[in-house]
Amino acid sequence: MGERHLPHNHGNLIETQPEKIPNTEDFQIVADIFKQLCDSSRIRIFWFLCHWEECVTNIAAAMDMTSPAVSHHLRLLKSSGLIVSRRDGKEVYYRAADTNQAQLLHHMVEKMVEIACPDSANSLRGDI
Repeated sequence: MGERHLPHNHGNLIETQPEKIPNTEDFQIVADIFKQLCDSSRIRIFWFLCHWEECVTNIAAAMDMTSPAVSHHLRLLKSSGLIVSRRDGKEVYYRAADTNQAQLLHHMVEKMVEIACPDSANSLRGDI
């Protein structure tokens, strides 16, 4: 790829160093992770798995959802690298991935719940 130049120079550093702008592919990775946030059930399952490791049956019961619906969300979360699974005999257990991305998303979700729903956030932490 050739050297990039911005057409106008307004005295900003980025105009002399446009190579500092991340590539489209970098932003696509971020967009793919944020796609996981488009469904409240998926966010709720992800949040749950940030706190507990559980099987599909127990996740479904805790979320008041069917196992197939939970499995669908788990597949999407796993494909994005936000959760991981392990097999123990016939049972498969899921939990949040131990990655910077998953941890950051977990903190973002908790902060957004705290901001948007302060009573819910406090009850989740046992403050009420």
